Amino acid sequence: MATTVTTTIERAPEARSTPSTLYSWTEPAKEPALKPSDHFSSLLFGGSVTDTVLELVFLLVPLGVVVLLGDAQVSVAGSMPLSELTAFFWVAAITRRVYNAYLEACWFAFPLYRTQPPKEHSLKRSAKDLCGREQEQLSVLAWHDKMTMLSQFALNFGIYYALPGFYPAAGEPSHDVSMMMLYGQRLLRLLLNHYVMSFGMYWAHRSLHEVKFLWRHIHSIHHWARHPLSRNTYEDHWADNFGNAIVGHVFAQILVPLDNPTFWFSRLLRIMESLEKHSGISCHLNVVHSCQRWLPFAQMPHHHDWHHEGHKGCNYTFTSIGGAWDCLFGTRKAGRFEANGGFAATSLDKSPRSGLTFRVHPCLPVVMVACLAMLKLARDGAPN
Repeated sequence: MATTVTTTIERAPEARSTPSTLYSWTEPAKEPALKPSDHFSSLLFGGSVTDTVLELVFLLVPLGVVVLLGDAQVSVAGSMPLSELTAFFWVAAITRRVYNAYLEACWFAFPLYRTQPPKEHSLKRSAKDLCGREQEQLSVLAWHDKMTMLSQFALNFGIYYALPGFYPAAGEPSHDVSMMMLYGQRLLRLLLNHYVMSFGMYWAHRSLHEVKFLWRHIHSIHHWARHPLSRNTYEDHWADNFGNAIVGHVFAQILVPLDNPTFWFSRLLRIMESLEKHSGISCHLNVVHSCQRWLPFAQMPHHHDWHHEGHKGCNYTFTSIGGAWDCLFGTRKAGRFEANGGFAATSLDKSPRSGLTFRVHPCLPVVMVACLAMLKLARDGAPN
C-alpha cells in the first residue's frame, strides 16, 4: 500500500516553535525541545484520515473473507493460505509505518548525519512542505496514493489466484540437507533473486528518466521531493508503483522463486531498504544498508539522495539495491558522500571507477526480462 500525504501547508515564519501536530511540515526549533512522540506519525503517515481508512479497508476485506468462508474455500493449492497472505500484508503495512517513524525520528534527532545540510530543507518563506513540494503537487500525490492502493490490491490478489505458487507455501526442509547447506542455498537464491530484481528495476528506473514521455508524465511526480524523507518512498504516480512491482518483485519471483521464509524476509527487507534510501540520513542508523555494505559496489542512502536533487535530470544512480548495475553501466555518482563528514562513504565514493557505455534503448532490457519471465511461465508453469 502507498504512504499518504496531507494537503495542509503553512508558510514559514521567522521563528520556529514546537509543532502542535505530528509530522510537522517545518523543521522543529531546537528550543523548546521536542517530545519523543513529536517525531512520530502514529498510524497516519501524513495525516490523511481518508487514505488511512481506505488502506484499512483493503487490509480488512481479505481478512473478512477468510473469517466468513474459511481458508479451505478461498486458498490456492501450492500457495500460502489466504490467511497467511493476509497476515503478510498486515505485517508489511505495520513495518512501513514503524520503520518510517524510526527513520524520520533519526532525521530530526541526528542532524549531523543528514546527507543534505539543514539549510537545504529551509522553507524560505514559500508555501512548500519540508521536502520542497507545493500545495498543488501534494493534492496530485494524494490522488495517486489512492490509485496506488487500489491497483496494488488488484495486482497482489490477482497474482495470488492467477499464478499458484507465486506466494510460496511453507514446507518441510529435506532431511538430506543439513541446516548449514539449507541456509547457504537460501542465501544464494536470495542474492540471485535480488540481483535479478534490481536489474529489471535499474533499467525500468533508467527508462523513466531517459524516455521523455515517461519522465514528464509519470516519474517526475516522485521527484517533486528534492529533499526526500522516508515518507516520500511510495509517493509516486500510481503507474510508477505498479510498474516497479511487476518489473521488480513479480518477474524476480518467477525467474528465481524464493521459498516461504525467504520470501517473507526478502519482501520486508526491501520495504526497509526502500524507506532508508529516501531517509535523508546516511550512517549506521540505516540498518539494512549498513548490513549489505559487504556486497560488491554497495550503495548507501546518500547516493539516492543525490539522485533526488535533480542535477541534469538526475540521470544516474538508478539501482534499487546493491549498486552493481550502476557501476557496470557507468551511472554511479558519489553525491554528497562528504556532507556528514564522510561517515557513510564507500570505497568507490573516494576512488570512482568508470563503467561500460551501454548503447541500447533503456526499455530493451526491461522487455528482455519480461520475455524471460513469460518463457519460464510457459515452460514450467507458475513458481513452485
